[in-house]
Amino acid sequence: MRPISKLFNLNDPGWGRGGGNQNGSEPPRRPGKPEGPPDLDEVWKDFNNRLGSLFGRKPGRGGGNRGGSGGPSFQAPKGSPKLFGLLAVAGVGIWLASGFMIVQEGQVAVVTQFGAYKKTLTPGLQWRLPYPIEAHQMVNLSQLRTFEVGYRGSTRNKILPESLMLTTDENIVDLQFVVQYRLSPSGAPDYLFKTAQPDESVRQAAETAMREIVGRKPMDFVLYSGRTEVAAEVQALAQGILDRYQTGIQISTVAIQNVQPPEQVQAAFDDAVKAGQDRERLINEGNAYSNHVLPEAQGRVARMREEAEAYRAKVVGDAQGDSARFLSVAEEYAKAPAVTRQRLYLSTMQEILSDSSKVMIDSEANSNMLYVPLDKLVQSVASDKAPSAPVAGAAVSSQSSSGSGNSAAPSSRAPATGLTGTSVRGASPYDSSSLQDSLSANRFSR
Repeated sequence: MRPISKLFNLNDPGWGRGGGNQNGSEPPRRPGKPEGPPDLDEVWKDFNNRLGSLFGRKPGRGGGNRGGSGGPSFQAPKGSPKLFGLLAVAGVGIWLASGFMIVQEGQVAVVTQFGAYKKTLTPGLQWRLPYPIEAHQMVNLSQLRTFEVGYRGSTRNKILPESLMLTTDENIVDLQFVVQYRLSPSGAPDYLFKTAQPDESVRQAAETAMREIVGRKPMDFVLYSGRTEVAAEVQALAQGILDRYQTGIQISTVAIQNVQPPEQVQAAFDDAVKAGQDRERLINEGNAYSNHVLPEAQGRVARMREEAEAYRAKVVGDAQGDSARFLSVAEEYAKAPAVTRQRLYLSTMQEILSDSSKVMIDSEANSNMLYVPLDKLVQSVASDKAPSAPVAGAAVSSQSSSGSGNSAAPSSRAPATGLTGTSVRGASPYDSSSLQDSLSANRFSR
């Protein structure tokens, strides 16, 4: 019996030459046939001869024994159980080797044993029991899956049955959004076995959650300020629905693409929005005017209050000072009435005559004296707004009559400014009666 290595030795020079030599020498070549690759028939015949020699059959001429049917006949060798054991071991090894597999990164292998879930294999070189005992399915966990609700491909391609939704204030909005999701790391068995159509379940759960959340919000909130909040609430509610159904799906993002009123009322809605903006503008202008006027009014009120308080303090202080002065004068008057009376009279006359334009001169000499009041002339010129004014003087004379005592003889000279002089003769500054008579007889004029 030839060894098996000789049977399948491709380096054998007699391979495919037909009726090869048992001693390993080069087989005879056909006369007249050039060297080249062997024919297929010759290769087959040589293979049959070698296989027959392996099982103890002598090769016939032409490459094998032929029976009555003309085909090759093989006879199994008797008493060779080692060969069958070797073949069985090789078959079992090949069958066990079919259980090896490579799980790619981002995927898991879900293994089932006779159709029931057994385990989940992580990425890498893994092994399971071969078919038909165990089988596996590859599930991609890293794939981000996306679907649209309310439109397909572009926001202009609307699906109205999905996009039209009712708000809590009984208005209709046209809302389109996108949902992105992937499988959770431990959700591959649930995704395969717990739900018949898990992807369609995600679509239905997202649309249901969106209709519920929009139905709780007013229209203006959904259109303007509440898009982010609505999307977050929809994601949480849809995820809760999917977890209750054990789909093994994790929602990554819910993004609102477009939300607007229906096209049939778009023009009227734009007018309403414009009116609302005008109202807000007028309110802001009113608030700005109020913020400008109120502080000024409050400032004026505070200033008037402060002035009133100051005036009150001044009046009260003056009254208290006058009363204190009166009390002190009354005490002094009680001590010396004549001196106090004369002092009060002099103080009063000084206060009165200090604001007068007249000059009182008491002189016993019978002479004329020229007096020029320059300060009064300057004040008069300034008050009349005249560029120049003549300088006038007032002649004041005092005469003494022979037949009587002290008598007042006024003598005046009318200047251009209208100032007049008055002379008082023989009036002593301490003579009260004569001074009062002179003041009553002469009228001060300007």
